[in-house]
Amino acid sequence: MADENVYSRNLTLDEIVFENRNKEYGAYDIRHQYPRLLTKSFIIGTSIFLLLALSPLIYLTIKNLNAEKQVEVKADLVDIIQEDKIVEPPKEEEPPPPPPPKVEEKIEIIQNVVPEPVKAPKIETPPPPISKQLETTTGVVNQEGVKAPAYTPPPPPPSSGKGTAVELKPQVSDTQVYTEVEQTAEFPGGINAFRNKVSSNFDGSAMNGDEGTVKTEITFVVERDGSITDVKANGKNADFNSEAMRTIKSIKNKWTPAKINGQSVRYRFRLPLTMNFEG
Repeated sequence: MADENVYSRNLTLDEIVFENRNKEYGAYDIRHQYPRLLTKSFIIGTSIFLLLALSPLIYLTIKNLNAEKQVEVKADLVDIIQEDKIVEPPKEEEPPPPPPPKVEEKIEIIQNVVPEPVKAPKIETPPPPISKQLETTTGVVNQEGVKAPAYTPPPPPPSSGKGTAVELKPQVSDTQVYTEVEQTAEFPGGINAFRNKVSSNFDGSAMNGDEGTVKTEITFVVERDGSITDVKANGKNADFNSEAMRTIKSIKNKWTPAKINGQSVRYRFRLPLTMNFEG
């Protein structure tokens, strides 16, 4: 007879616990299937977590595979040639009014007339009576008379001569846009620095890349404070004109304004622009 306290090595922990008990109650079945259910739940939960974590990467990969290939456009700035200035037709201006007639200054000449001295007549005073002379105490007393003021002749009259001519400079307008000035507007660093700014800020992606050589002419007004306004482009390619105007407006450096008679004026600047686009 086998010893009841000795367990077989092939028995599991559940069989040992539920030995001689009702295994149909349900607890035994739950404990028996628990490892398998735990493993299945872990695998399912891990799969859902990985799917959620990798979903953005999968979405980006699918999007990149379906995206169209971008066309790289190579834009090289061709040398900008400074052409002649814009010659605007002269405006019909009213003739200036005639200058007022010169009025000669009247110089008043004052003649100094020195009167000839006339000897004053001597006034004889009768002597006082003897009774008054006896009452008078005589003595030696020096008495000073009143001195006449010294005569100062007036200054000589000014010499008659013509006045000094004053040079009148023409007035400069604050609103008119000039094309002919004494000192043209300048960009800090010179025109080459401005060309480099245009080349570095030009966005070639706005073009298709198969245009070849494209030309336009940009005009803008350099204001009296050095800012840029009224930017225009008259080339044949509308996209190139639009990007060229955007590039010019994006350059915020102040210009040195043009001057006439030492005063800052508004000045129209013209810039021919040529670029080569290769696909």
